[in-house]
Amino acid sequence: MIGWLLTGIATSPWMRAALRYGTIILAVLLFLLSLRRSGERAGRLAERLETTEKANDVQRRMLEAAARRPRDRNELAQRLRDGRF
Repeated sequence: MIGWLLTGIATSPWMRAALRYGTIILAVLLFLLSLRRSGERAGRLAERLETTEKANDVQRRMLEAAARRPRDRNELAQRLRDGRF
């Protein structure tokens, strides 16, 4: 009896139309949710990239400063005499 009732409801034209539109709406909502989540993920990746770029810039400046430092006392003294320190 219940099987016949469900079959009768599922085969009625208005129920098929409702199921069709319901699946379309569900698909659109799932797509929008996925799009939102991917946007949030892209924002987090952009923040991580920006932080990495800042750290790389600091490291680059430290390496440049280390490369410019005087190698010994004589070079330091020469730089101080020339005013290049």
